[in-house]
Amino acid sequence: MPRFGDRRRIRVGLLGGSFNPAHGGHRHIAELALRRLGLDQVWLLVSPGNPLKPVDGMAPFAQRLAGAARIGGQRQIVATGIEAAFGTRYTVDTIRELRRRFPRIRFVWIMGADILEQLPRWRRWVDIAHSLGFVVLPRPSYTHRALAGQAAHRLGRWRRPVRQACLLPNRAPGWVFLPERQDPTSATAIRQAAKGNVP
Repeated sequence: MPRFGDRRRIRVGLLGGSFNPAHGGHRHIAELALRRLGLDQVWLLVSPGNPLKPVDGMAPFAQRLAGAARIGGQRQIVATGIEAAFGTRYTVDTIRELRRRFPRIRFVWIMGADILEQLPRWRRWVDIAHSLGFVVLPRPSYTHRALAGQAAHRLGRWRRPVRQACLLPNRAPGWVFLPERQDPTSATAIRQAAKGNVP
């Protein structure tokens, strides 16, 4: 579990996912969030089991966690299985536990546009948006649809200009879309390619 030695307010971005497998696109998003939001760290929250994804084709948790640790590889990007330690399956419960156990940390959620589009399927998704600021990064073929979708419309009044992105760890509700370079890497494509290479 990540630890900090001083008493100041630490700013941490949370990038959750199955990481099945972890890849350079995840690292791209983490590095971008570190820089644009002025974060101290990004935690890669490796899900022990995403309720919205099928079990079939999901690599073992330990394997996915190890893969996330490899793409981190530095003190500022930390892979963690903290959800497994908490025993939480839903993001709303994970966030509640994180805020309870780390009261001095200012958290912000990091997501791709694909997750923004999917957000209304999450348990108590509006409560999540009210409790934690979040930043949305572009994803090929998802961005325009996500920004015109249900979640963006419902939360439209709390959308902030890009220049306020660095305020998100201290503000909720609030979210920003960062129109940065898109990384085309896809975990689904990686898995399909791996299957194609099997003799």
